[in-house]
Amino acid sequence: MTLQETIENIWDNRELLKNEDNHKSIREVIRQLDLGELRVAEPTETGWKVNEWVKKAVVMYFPIQKMETIEVGPFEFHDKMPLKRNYAEKGVRVVPPAVAREGAYIAPGVILMPSYVNIGAYVDSGTMVDTWATVGSCAQIGKDVHLSGGVGIGGVLEPLQAAPVIIEDNVFVGSRCIVVEGVHVEKEAVLGANVVLTASTKIIDVTGETPIEIKGRVPSRSVVIPGSYTKKFPAGEYQVPCALIIGQRKESTDKKTSLNDALRENNVSV
Repeated sequence: MTLQETIENIWDNRELLKNEDNHKSIREVIRQLDLGELRVAEPTETGWKVNEWVKKAVVMYFPIQKMETIEVGPFEFHDKMPLKRNYAEKGVRVVPPAVAREGAYIAPGVILMPSYVNIGAYVDSGTMVDTWATVGSCAQIGKDVHLSGGVGIGGVLEPLQAAPVIIEDNVFVGSRCIVVEGVHVEKEAVLGANVVLTASTKIIDVTGETPIEIKGRVPSRSVVIPGSYTKKFPAGEYQVPCALIIGQRKESTDKKTSLNDALRENNVSV
């Protein structure tokens, strides 16, 4: 029986969680997630594939773990999940008091400012997770991404959701942005400060003569800012938050500098 088949069987029959050998299978999935050998979601030639069975293993890891006290220098934690270690060997810069749980993959070249990365997440090389930013469970963060201060990337475990948040390569996420509920931000997009994206948020492209509405996805190279639209309720008309696509990053600008340049060109704050 393959590892995937074993996990699926345990998921369908939770009595199997009493078997220590099945605990080993679940922990093997977490080990491979930690090393980046497995991913909850992965890019394919036709798009992104979500590996539901891997997410199921993450969910079942919690009940088989026991609460323990963890001491890190003067800090004390009391939790079921061990913390990642050996950052020097991994080539990762970690600024105190950044925390990542075991079972999250942090690639070489990543910088973790005081921040939090949850189990099952994948953070690719060259990315900065800035101060007080959080990367939720099973979220997928691409290469050379900048998650600015206070950014909240949602997870899939509480409550259990179908698809993880996906942030593709070279995306810039501005201060205090929130991206949750499986929203997919495609390559080289720029989110201005305070953009909030949920599965139901209207993402409106206002660059043409007529607005175009999208949900759950930010197209590649889009420059996005917070906006609002008028909605009728029984009590009257009120403004409801949305996100506005106001332009695109220019091909002529270097990727490293275009993140800020794209915002300046469209008068968007970081």
